[in-house]
Amino acid sequence: MSDVQDYQSQLSDPNSRKFETFSYLPAMDEAAIRKQVEYIVSRGWNPAVEHTEPENAFDHYWYMWKLPMFGETDVDRILGEAEACHKAHPGHHVRLIGYDNYAQSQGTAMVIFRGPIKV
Repeated sequence: MSDVQDYQSQLSDPNSRKFETFSYLPAMDEAAIRKQVEYIVSRGWNPAVEHTEPENAFDHYWYMWKLPMFGETDVDRILGEAEACHKAHPGHHVRLIGYDNYAQSQGTAMVIFRGPIKV
């Protein structure tokens, strides 16, 4: 088991904090984010956008940006709402969620914009 990497995340070091699965991978560019949105749509999941202040990112509840986009299949419209949220709240983290109707849970969630980290 010595090949398993330990990420030294600490609350006292804001630069070390990780947010959900994708934050352990290299940062996604616009094309990779688009592919994730396409995946959400292909699964029939309902996309939603949430945001919060960086210092509250570990709280259970984030602010919902409008309502979930029930039945939305236009990738550009979904990305447009995420961009609009980011522009309205430039200092916040913004995450994209895909709600799975059948499992009645989140199928995926990823932070796609990070607010500035305050040390």
